[in-house]
Amino acid sequence: MDEPGNNSAKSLRGFAEEALLAGVGAVALTRDRADELVQELVGKGKLTSDDARELVDGVMGRWRGDAVRMSERAGTTLSTLFRELGLITRREYEELELRLAQLEHRLRLVEKQEP
Repeated sequence: MDEPGNNSAKSLRGFAEEALLAGVGAVALTRDRADELVQELVGKGKLTSDDARELVDGVMGRWRGDAVRMSERAGTTLSTLFRELGLITRREYEELELRLAQLEHRLRLVEKQEP
């Protein structure tokens, strides 16, 4: 049986995966595919070229905006989870590594001064 904390980690992982897939889906519609859609809509006589281009550009912009918001939300959620688990960021780790190196250097200097 799973531990209670493990379920929240799994649900957050699922959320992160969904956010990533949303981001991939938003950028998968390339400019070439958008041009094809415009030509198809114009060819069917449903819209003028300018109207079709505006429509496709608007939809692509919204998709990309949604993907960015989902990525930001996933990042915030994961950061919160990592904090709750007691994990540190790479930046924090590197700062601690630098501080430790400075302390070791100072200690060596003090040890050299002792008679």
